[in-house]
Amino acid sequence: MNVSEIAARAKQASYILGALPPETKDRALNAMACALRVHADEILAANQLDLQEAKRAVEAGEMKPALYERLKLTREKLEVVIRGVEELVELPDPVGNVLAATELDEGLNLYKVSCPIGLIGVIFEARPDVVPQIAALAAKSGNAVVLKGGREALHTNDALAKVLQNALASVPGYPPEALNLIHTREESAQMLALDRFFDLIIPRGGNSLIAYVKANTKIPVLGHADGVCHIFVARSADVEMAKKICIDAKNQYPSACNALETLLIDENWPDNYKKELLGAFVKSGVELFGGADVAALASVRGPVTDWHTEYGEKKLSVKQVKNVLDAVEHINRYGSHHTDGILSADHDEVQIFMDLTDSAGVYHNASTRFADGYRYGFGAEVGISTGKTHARGPVGLEGLTIYKYKLYGNGQIVADYTGAQAKPFTHKKIGGNV
Repeated sequence: MNVSEIAARAKQASYILGALPPETKDRALNAMACALRVHADEILAANQLDLQEAKRAVEAGEMKPALYERLKLTREKLEVVIRGVEELVELPDPVGNVLAATELDEGLNLYKVSCPIGLIGVIFEARPDVVPQIAALAAKSGNAVVLKGGREALHTNDALAKVLQNALASVPGYPPEALNLIHTREESAQMLALDRFFDLIIPRGGNSLIAYVKANTKIPVLGHADGVCHIFVARSADVEMAKKICIDAKNQYPSACNALETLLIDENWPDNYKKELLGAFVKSGVELFGGADVAALASVRGPVTDWHTEYGEKKLSVKQVKNVLDAVEHINRYGSHHTDGILSADHDEVQIFMDLTDSAGVYHNASTRFADGYRYGFGAEVGISTGKTHARGPVGLEGLTIYKYKLYGNGQIVADYTGAQAKPFTHKKIGGNV
């Protein structure tokens, strides 16, 4: 089948998914989790094939080391994904919830009810764990999905998709056309042109991918272009806490989009604390970039040429700022509106930072690495949105639903509510289910 045929069948499946009972969707999730465990060895073997090819690309200078790290799928990482799928079963069904109910008049009731978005296309680079995460979120939220992974994860994506598709096919009543995988750039371009079928496109990757998707589709796009995350160390920050949090934010997984990329330090923080913190970074293998004032405190590789830099590796931009307002101004100007944090013991200063920083996630005394759907309790995520549409931050089940208005009447017509003798609307809030 070509992409148009795949999308047409998936669109039809989305209508069935929208009316599936919660029990069927949960059976699908359990089947997916079970299948991933049973077939873990063949999935990891497929990943090794991709890693072998990727290693040669890195050695040839054709792939960045950060992309290679994202490509790795370990048994531990796969188990985390499986647990995320299982946790989705325990979460309430996001579909069919009454978000608001209003009596327009006696016997004329309006309900705002959550429903699936429909057919979603997801284009992503590396990170093959995206496949089961999105497949599971789509199943729970009642959406059909077409996935397009990068060629660097071809073998892993194929193995994962096959396992999951077979699992879903074993669930009575679940449409097998709901989960699809395409492979080539040509197919990706075809998908972006199918606005008559797709309701949403989610790109997960670098700036060039996001820009390409936005420039080549009429379909609504949800996602984030990059992750230039900051931590501001305020003058009242505890140095031991600062070392613990900042090192975790940078080194726990340097290639993640929520890893620390720029460290801002209040110039009034004691110099011995600054040296201790920056020295801890250097000792852990992080290369620092900053001006002469930073070079006076620690060894730096050179100045920062672009403050909007996502390194994706053990490199860090460092800048001293005057105060919290100076830090906020820098973040709002150079950041990516992803996740930014403050380390401070001053309540008023913290509130200023939390209120004025224009990011999807704003943290106090915590690592930026917490910006994740699994850690937020969403089970998993389809991505992180830095936009200001219906979903922001890690996008889980709620972000994969929209709503419709259901009006229940008893013969009412608009003519009765217009003109000189118009009946008045009651517009009374009511409770209960549809």
